[in-house]
Amino acid sequence: MKLETMNLALFDLDHTLLPLDSDQSWGEFTLSLGWVDEATFRAQNDAFYADYHAGCLDIHDYVRFATQSVRIKGPSAAASAHRRFMDQVIRPAMHPAALELVKQHRDMGDTLVMVTATNEFVTTPIAEAFGMDVLLAVERSEEHTSELQSLAYLVCRL
Repeated sequence: MKLETMNLALFDLDHTLLPLDSDQSWGEFTLSLGWVDEATFRAQNDAFYADYHAGCLDIHDYVRFATQSVRIKGPSAAASAHRRFMDQVIRPAMHPAALELVKQHRDMGDTLVMVTATNEFVTTPIAEAFGMDVLLAVERSEEHTSELQSLAYLVCRL
């Protein structure tokens, strides 16, 4: 029996395909919308960011924090805000060199996979904009609560 092979091209998102941190940028964007209290948000976000860089981030606490405004505002308002986020923050940061690299791999027939520790609400539209085939990202629960389904990553075909 002959096994078929698949060539994968794995892409990290933050500070790789994009010259920014998408999760941090989404938080700043919600701040600009007035969805969060600036002093409280900045203090908590900075503490989580420091924990992340120190290798001791509690992912459950962070996802509760990072998705709080989405849960409060609801799916419709969150989706509308994310479209503006894509137009104002993400698309301008999608450099031609990154887009060309992705295109080269697609043209070679590779399956394009974006791998990120950022939640799927923030990253699904970004992965779609880059033309990814698969996204591996932190998944929130179906009810858009703060709880993660598991420590596993969401794998979704785009």
